[in-house]
Amino acid sequence: MNIEKMISGLCKVGDYIKEFLEKKPENYNENDEKFSALLRKSEIENSWFTIENQKFSLKQWSALLTEQNIKNWLSNYQIAKISKKVGLILAGNIPMVGFHDVMSVVLSGNIPVIKLSSKDKLMIPFLLKKWNEFSGGNVEYELVEKLENFDAVIATGSNNTARYLEYYFKNHLSIIRKNRTSIAVLNGDETDEQLQLLADDIFRYFGLGCRNVTRIFIPEDFKIDRLFENFLNFKEIINHNKYANNYEYNRAIYLLNQERFWDNNFVMLKEDENLFSPLSVINFSRYSNLDEVKNFIKNNEENIQTVVANPELDLDSINFGEAQSPSLDNYADNVDTMKFLEVI
Repeated sequence: MNIEKMISGLCKVGDYIKEFLEKKPENYNENDEKFSALLRKSEIENSWFTIENQKFSLKQWSALLTEQNIKNWLSNYQIAKISKKVGLILAGNIPMVGFHDVMSVVLSGNIPVIKLSSKDKLMIPFLLKKWNEFSGGNVEYELVEKLENFDAVIATGSNNTARYLEYYFKNHLSIIRKNRTSIAVLNGDETDEQLQLLADDIFRYFGLGCRNVTRIFIPEDFKIDRLFENFLNFKEIINHNKYANNYEYNRAIYLLNQERFWDNNFVMLKEDENLFSPLSVINFSRYSNLDEVKNFIKNNEENIQTVVANPELDLDSINFGEAQSPSLDNYADNVDTMKFLEVI
């Protein structure tokens, strides 16, 4: 194992992605055509993975995969002297969501044994192959249909699936991840630009990720119209068949049940205390005192991935528009994967 070669190879993957994204299709070479065809095939196999969203994900990764970012991240951890096999059951709710786990296992000095999600089975193997190629064959990994012969496991699933996973892997060192979502807290002083960035945090990947905002806290005098006005950049989302089906279904249910909701023909706002909202719906609640919000966050911290808000609210939050651009040391479920990998 040569960690320097693996880091160098991963940086080259970042450069490779960046160069591809910056090219116009008419300037594609043979390798670029293969990359482009992979994006199209991924969208055909999973229509949630639009080419636009795949390219957005790739752009975030290309920005992260620099030598400085990777070395700064790894400087906080010990690299394993003896490689262990780590089973990975990857999620497939948004493009490449499992790549961070794969990368963590490899760069911790261990070997990932990867069970891909059926919804995201093309891009990660493609990039792993490139990484290995750019690293001179130093990246060791296995792609499997069933996990066997491993020393530890990292698995991601729904809350229901997690119960089965916890039982199945009860005799192994493990990280078992469950459903999470994100919230936004407004104080009423947000600019239109900030609310437009909030729309990115809500609608990117159709709202399918744990970092997507599904619940908004607003002051008592905040006008709902301001949200709708600043969400218009995503009005074309309703033209996506699966998203539209969810929108029509949820709207019909609310109408049949005579529930109160606000609608702008592509997303609904509903005054609801639930943290999780159905796809195409954003729950909101009004608050009179910020302590109410802080108590909610404290009581629901196991279900909240991130909080989007103005920094001055002092909520341990991120800025508007940053929800889908996590850093390398930002971990799913806020469990430090690399620390876990140090002790297996």
